[in-house]
Amino acid sequence: MKKFIIERNLPGAGDLTPEELQMISQASCDAIAQLGKSYQWIQSYITNDRIYCVHIAEDECAVREHAKIGKIPVNTVNEVIAIIDPLTSNVPGKDGRKM
Repeated sequence: MKKFIIERNLPGAGDLTPEELQMISQASCDAIAQLGKSYQWIQSYITNDRIYCVHIAEDECAVREHAKIGKIPVNTVNEVIAIIDPLTSNVPGKDGRKM
């Protein structure tokens, strides 16, 4: 399974009501149930005009199929290659000292 970041252009996304967000969430959950394969929606981030989603799927085709079933717009799908965070800076060098 791979992790993907999905960008959905949705003008006015930041102004969506809790009810509208619930409808989008339900559409995503329903689509996952209909896929019939291993698929996870981790979470989504709402900005002014976009929604960024983190999903785990077999491949990009599964991500796009999920969007099609749920009638959810998808503009870009990018596979996550690596993850870094503040702890990444603490990786020791070959001699055991901090790099």
